[in-house]
Amino acid sequence: MQQTPRAQTTQTAVVEATASLTWRLRIRMDDRPGTLARIAIRLADLECNILGLSVLPVPGGVLDEIVVRPATGLTRKHLVEAIRAEGCECTGIVDADVRELVDSATATLGAAARAVDEPAKTADILREVLAADLVTLVPVAEANESRTEGGHRAVFEVDGEHALVARRRWAPFVQLELARATALLGLLCSVRANVSGPIVVTCRDGAELVLRPGRPRDADAVLALHDRCSTATLFHRYHTGTSTVPRRWLHRLLVPPRGVSLLAVCGREIIGLGQLIPAGNGESAEVSLLIEDSWQRNGVGTALLARLAVLAQARGHRELTAICLPSQDAIYRTAVRAGLGPTPPGEPGGVLRIDLTR
Repeated sequence: MQQTPRAQTTQTAVVEATASLTWRLRIRMDDRPGTLARIAIRLADLECNILGLSVLPVPGGVLDEIVVRPATGLTRKHLVEAIRAEGCECTGIVDADVRELVDSATATLGAAARAVDEPAKTADILREVLAADLVTLVPVAEANESRTEGGHRAVFEVDGEHALVARRRWAPFVQLELARATALLGLLCSVRANVSGPIVVTCRDGAELVLRPGRPRDADAVLALHDRCSTATLFHRYHTGTSTVPRRWLHRLLVPPRGVSLLAVCGREIIGLGQLIPAGNGESAEVSLLIEDSWQRNGVGTALLARLAVLAQARGHRELTAICLPSQDAIYRTAVRAGLGPTPPGEPGGVLRIDLTR
């Protein structure tokens, strides 16, 4: 027997409504004894299997998040009406994954570990922590923190220049979730400022690099870096007409006295080298950069210089300096892109200064 179009439409709606094996419910209720028990009994009457429960305190009551496996044929509309009949409000219902069924503390700690290992995926990891529909990275000027959209939008500042904007249509964010997300991002900020370890940065073309301190065993790779650099690039770094570097220089480049070397590594190749050399008074430190020609204008120098500034501040330096050759302002433009607010040299070939106390 052929179904009528209306019957087909109804059947399709039922199939779509029950296609998910697991649902996540947000139920707002009064914080009174017996309320949750009534909801559990009603869910049992509807043959829903409760798989997980967490309680989120909110002003004027509680918000219970319940993960259920619904009975075959049960629609979301029917479930929402049953909850309303118990004097509660279902503020959101969305598909869930049984792999998410861990307590919130464990899930957040696991997310933090992944974010430390893969900083480039912070937005995706925050989306998982918040069960958000979308998390995007935008400039702070475009974040518009005051625009909350009734609790369905939240803004988290990342580094003073960028912010993560989270959106969730199926339910508003609650304060406990926002506090959890803020704590996660605070942890990642502390990790980024941890000068003892490597960090991952993303170039303009999407390539990911590791920035880490240089070590004596990197000598061969640093020598290969110099061999791949043009004479012009070497001149801008060393201010001499050398076409390579003597091997006896390598240890001093990698382990400068009282200073720091910072390497930009892609795979097994070192494609950039930065140095931080303290001045005699300890107040300032000189910085220098060498970037392989094929990687220039891709954000490598900007990332190295920004990280060197973090290292300098951690060491108590108040100023960075760099030598600018006549008609060469690459280091100045790099400092501007790194957000360091450099003071231009007073004359061609002068000294570029960056105040770290501002």
